[in-house]
Amino acid sequence: MRLDANGKVSLDHVYNQPDPRPYFRAFHPLGYAIPQHAKPYFAKLVREYRDARGVAVPQVLDIGCSYGINAALLKYDMTLDELYARYCPREPDTRTREALLAQDRELAAHPAGPAVRVVGLDSSAEALAYAREAGFLDGAVRADLERDELTPPQRDALAGTDLIVSTGALGYVSERTLVRVLRAQGERRPWMAHFMLRMFPFDPIDAALADLGYETTRVDGFFRQRRFASPEEQARLLEGMADAGVDPSGLEAEGWMYAHLYLSRPTASRSDNVNREPR
Repeated sequence: MRLDANGKVSLDHVYNQPDPRPYFRAFHPLGYAIPQHAKPYFAKLVREYRDARGVAVPQVLDIGCSYGINAALLKYDMTLDELYARYCPREPDTRTREALLAQDRELAAHPAGPAVRVVGLDSSAEALAYAREAGFLDGAVRADLERDELTPPQRDALAGTDLIVSTGALGYVSERTLVRVLRAQGERRPWMAHFMLRMFPFDPIDAALADLGYETTRVDGFFRQRRFASPEEQARLLEGMADAGVDPSGLEAEGWMYAHLYLSRPTASRSDNVNREPR
C-alpha cells in the first residue's frame, strides 16, 4: 500500500468514483467509524444552536464531505452500519449508478433526523456530484481552499452558514481553509465541531480561530477513527507522533487511529455545557 506524506495509506482513489461503493468497500474492513461517533455530537450542536439562535432549519457546512456521509447520518437518522450494508451488500452488487441513485433519492425524500440544510465542501467532483444528485447535500462547493480563494459564486453558496463540522478533514486542510470559509460569512460566526486525528497539531487552528473571536474546548476522551491499514502505516504514524511529542500508549500503539473533538464558539456566545455528553 502506498503511504502519503503523513505516513497514512493513500486511499485518494476512492474519493473520486462515480458512486460511494468503492469508498465503503475500502473503509469497511478498516472499521472506519468516526462519522458514527460524530453523529450525536453534531445533532446536539444543531439542537443547541436552534434553541439559542431561534433558527428553525440551521445550515450546516461539512468540510471534506465526500459522498455526503455525515449528511445522510444526520438528516435521515441512519447509522454507519446501515450505510455499510447499503453500499457493501454481501451478495454480488449488479446495481447501476442510476439504480443506486434512485434508492438514495427515495431515502432522501423521507428525512427523519433534525431539520437541517447541509452544504458540502470538497475537492472531489465525483463525490460531490453523487451526494448532490442523491439529495444528501442541499448545496455543494467544489474547491481547494488550501490553494485558492473562494470565487464570488462559491462565497454566495457558503454564506449563511450556521454550523461548520468535519470528521477527519482538519490536518489535511489547515486553518487557511477555515479562515477563508469564515471570511465568506461576513460578521456571522458559525459554531463549529471538528474531529481531528491526534497525529495533527491543533494549535495553529486554535490560534487562528482565537484571532477571529472564537473560544475552543476539547471534549474529554478519544474517538476511534479506524484500524491501521498495515504495520508499515502504524509504524510511520507512531514515529511521527513521537517526533511531535504525542504519546500513543494505549491508543494508536494498540492498532487504532484516534481523534479529538474540538468545539468552537464565538466568545460572546460561549455555552457552559459544551463538554456535556450528547443526549
